[in-house]
Amino acid sequence: PYFVDMNQNLFLQASLHSSDQNLTVFVDTCVASPNSSDFRTLVYELTKSGCSGDPTYALFPSPRSDVARFGFNAFSFVNRFPSVFLRCELVVCRYQDFSSRCYQGCVSRFKRNADS
Repeated sequence: PYFVDMNQNLFLQASLHSSDQNLTVFVDTCVASPNSSDFRTLVYELTKSGCSGDPTYALFPSPRSDVARFGFNAFSFVNRFPSVFLRCELVVCRYQDFSSRCYQGCVSRFKRNADS
């Protein structure tokens, strides 16, 4: 556990450990829950499909392509729950493959089939 005060800035870093140095990492979706084993019932979306869902969520510059840095202000789930748990989904892509998901940024809508 990591203890923080309410509204304190919380900074996180995700690092990719691989012998392939031609990879990059992208934070796609991060959700918070008061229950470490249930990220569906009561969740708060910090970011979804690369789009910020929280006004305090921010991506930060990284020294290397295999490191993603982000942060947000600490919060709680209406005082009924003593802890907040995070689950983040990251995407790994080829470095400078601009057609990959890592370089698309925020994807606010999904494409649908146009069946007759």
